[in-house]
Amino acid sequence: MSIAEGQSAPDFTLPSQKGEKIQLSSFTGKYVVLYFYPKDMTPGCTTQACDFRDHFQSFADANAVIIGISPDPVKRHQTFVEKYDLPFCLLADEDHQVAEDYGVWQLKKNFGNEYMGIVRSTFVIDPEGTILKEWRNVRVKGHVEKALQFVQNQGKSK
Repeated sequence: MSIAEGQSAPDFTLPSQKGEKIQLSSFTGKYVVLYFYPKDMTPGCTTQACDFRDHFQSFADANAVIIGISPDPVKRHQTFVEKYDLPFCLLADEDHQVAEDYGVWQLKKNFGNEYMGIVRSTFVIDPEGTILKEWRNVRVKGHVEKALQFVQNQGKSK
C-alpha cells in the first residue's frame, strides 16, 4: 500500500526508545513530522537526527512533534538517543510493517547489491490525522529546514 497527500495517515503503535508503546493517533491536535530513516548511527541518519534535534524547539513552537522510525531495535534507538541527546521519540519498526504501510519499504541498490530497506522519507500529518505533505527519497542536507518551514506556514494559513 502506498499513501499520498490528502489521505488519512495510517495509525500504528510501536515501541519507543524507552520501551513505551507510542500510538500515532494519540497526537491528535498537533502536527506530526513523521520521518523514516534507514539505520541508527550511520552518517546520513545521524546528520538528519541532529538537524531535527537542533530545530526541535522551533517545531514545538509550531505545535509539531517529531517522530523518527527505523527498523532498528529499541536498545539501538536508546543508544542513539543518548549519544546524540535527541529530544524526540524514535520508534522501532523491526518487522517494517509501518514502513510498508507508508510505502517506504522498497528495493534498494547499493554498490551492485539489491536489498529491501527504508527509503528516507518524511510526512507532515495535520492535527486531524491527514497527510499534508510527503517527501520521498529525501536528501538530508537542508531537508529539516524545508519541513520546518512547511509546518510553520501551516499556522500562518489558518
